[in-house]
Amino acid sequence: MEKFLTRLKNIGPGALVAAAFIGPGTVTSCSTSGASYGYTLLWAMLLSVISVIIMQSMAANLGIVSKMGLGQALRVKFTGKTVRILLAILVIAAVFVGNIAYETGNLSGSVLGIQSAVPALNNGTAKIILAIIIGIIGFALLWSGSYKYIEKFLTALVVLMGVLFFVTAIAAKPNWLEVLKGLFGFKVPDGSSWMTIAALMGTTVVPYNIYLHASSAAKKWGEDEDPKEGLANSRMDSILSIGLGGLISMAIIICAGAARDAGITTEIKSGADMAKSLTPLLGSWATVIFGIGLFAAGISSTITAPLAAAFASTGILGWSDDLKDKKFRVFWIIVLAFGVIATCTLGASPTEIILFAQAANAFLLPITGILLLIVANDKKIMKEYSNKLWFNILVVLVIALFIVIAARNMSAFITGLQALINPAA
Repeated sequence: MEKFLTRLKNIGPGALVAAAFIGPGTVTSCSTSGASYGYTLLWAMLLSVISVIIMQSMAANLGIVSKMGLGQALRVKFTGKTVRILLAILVIAAVFVGNIAYETGNLSGSVLGIQSAVPALNNGTAKIILAIIIGIIGFALLWSGSYKYIEKFLTALVVLMGVLFFVTAIAAKPNWLEVLKGLFGFKVPDGSSWMTIAALMGTTVVPYNIYLHASSAAKKWGEDEDPKEGLANSRMDSILSIGLGGLISMAIIICAGAARDAGITTEIKSGADMAKSLTPLLGSWATVIFGIGLFAAGISSTITAPLAAAFASTGILGWSDDLKDKKFRVFWIIVLAFGVIATCTLGASPTEIILFAQAANAFLLPITGILLLIVANDKKIMKEYSNKLWFNILVVLVIALFIVIAARNMSAFITGLQALINPAA
């Protein structure tokens, strides 16, 4: 029992991953899923969470054993100059540029949460002011250069989201028998549900989290000479933290499903719409609670996206990943600043930005997963802790799932890109 409590206190990197994937995109996708199909697609979220735990555990193992992030490990694995240049271009384009799109959606979603909770702030001027304030909060936290402080802050946000969304889900009084059927029924409804399934998985299994988890695990447990204790702590951290993140996502689907059962037919295109739709069912307090939850989801992802971009970019370039290093700070400052500016000026709606980011995410997943798999099987890097055969089989199955998601999201990616380029069309 004492050992369990000690490991519970060591929770951290997994909470960062949970804080990262429970962003506005997840809230939007889960709300849309519940509003359109009730509890039917809960199994897709369960499958997503299992996939995340598998991939993130492998990333954490890499960080603990090698004492490196994925970017640094790739430089060790591939020593050829040409290959390194190509990998650097790939990682920076995929993670750094991709996270700029994510950051815009994160900030926009966080602003939406505040505006849902406080309708008086639902105007253009307030949007700009709120985006700047949230950006300043993120800047101050990241500039502190304290990994422990960032970890504690994000862990607290995950717990807050859990409480808020769980309370709302229970208060909605869903049909729990139907919830269980949705969780284990593996039913695919008619219509466009495959796109919704792809969206649910695409917002949960996020490629930049792999870089984030490997680097944060290296900082948390990589200094130990014997990695066994760190690996044990990490396994518990991943299962509990990411599992909690999955339960939070399921709670959002259940909220939307309960509203659908109650005959509330409000069209839901975002988490903010979901918050408003709960008012007839639960009263105005539900809108406020759900809005605060959406704000927490946005601000947690607002911090993790720049951090992950900096870890990935500095790692693949062979630079220091010290949070106080000037080059490290340049990367996260660019991501955060672009997100604030785009949120304030971009004509597209926050929902369009969020959906575009999650669609783009699907194309990066298979590439990142394959690179991680290669490094995790390298005996020089992982020593006796390289992947076992059974685990490799699981990973290959997850990567195959990623490829299916990418194929399913092709049309969503093109549509989202067109909406961003020409929002008036």
